[in-house]
Amino acid sequence: MTLPGIEPPRPIPIKERASILFIERGQIDVIDGAFVVVDKGGVRTQIPIGGLACLMLEPGTRVSHRAVELAAQVGCLLVWVGEAAVRLYSVGQPGGARSDHLLYQAKLALTDSSRIKVIRKMFEMRFGEPAPEKRSIDQLRGLEGVRVRQMYKNLAKQYKVNWSGRKYDPAKRTASDIPNWCLSESTACLYGVTEAAILAAGYAPAIGFLHTGKPRSFVYDVADVFKFDTVVPVAFQVASEAKQRKAPSCDDPAGEVRRRCRDAFRKTKLLKKIIPAIEEMLGAGGLEPPSPHEEAQPIAILEEVSGDVGHRG
Repeated sequence: MTLPGIEPPRPIPIKERASILFIERGQIDVIDGAFVVVDKGGVRTQIPIGGLACLMLEPGTRVSHRAVELAAQVGCLLVWVGEAAVRLYSVGQPGGARSDHLLYQAKLALTDSSRIKVIRKMFEMRFGEPAPEKRSIDQLRGLEGVRVRQMYKNLAKQYKVNWSGRKYDPAKRTASDIPNWCLSESTACLYGVTEAAILAAGYAPAIGFLHTGKPRSFVYDVADVFKFDTVVPVAFQVASEAKQRKAPSCDDPAGEVRRRCRDAFRKTKLLKKIIPAIEEMLGAGGLEPPSPHEEAQPIAILEEVSGDVGHRG
């Protein structure tokens, strides 16, 4: 006997979703079956939660149990962030974890020979050339750091931005210079979308290879492959315009960074690339990957469509 009522919603493939949406100063709830945010004046704005990969919840946001339940059912990742998303406090779990994927990932990370192969593949994917031979993980980490610092310098020169290095204190956000502030905001956008994809693919954000010991080590590993093709140029461009007092960058650099990150994700078709990139980098470890089955076929489901970047209650 079947129970009466509407069947639970089925998750929409990520290729048919917008990437990210920011919510601040509103009550998130499910009213009359719809996922809505209610502002202080009582105005309801319906959110197409099933059409989003990731929902960023900023300060001033309250969310009901029913709303969290619905987000989990449709596979939308909820991320609790600081103002302008420059701090990431906690994330939900939209489902999708697979024990075989988790064990595969863990075995790769715990097997020294496999781990360094994965790291070498990450290096190659990030810089477009093979990593130098016979280098330890620490040596590869050092080489990567040198290249990244030079890439920051080159972009700062290109956009005519004063740059003294990557410096950011999350406890003193307003004390950061504009370029570092913009970089922190833009990378927060990238980390949210990347974590949503990792979870959708059935892997663990905490089991990293180059990055270790953090709750989102693997998020940082994967996001670094795409960072300089997406959000870092956006951050420097907005910082440059803010310095030159060009509206709207000078009036709202945080909002401008978000909008341009959204556009960069769409232009580069980021969501279409992340999971295949994960499979490629893990596949370099030389271990037999889990057998695919119909319930977990995220490889071909990632393509950005469109989306907004925020709601102001």
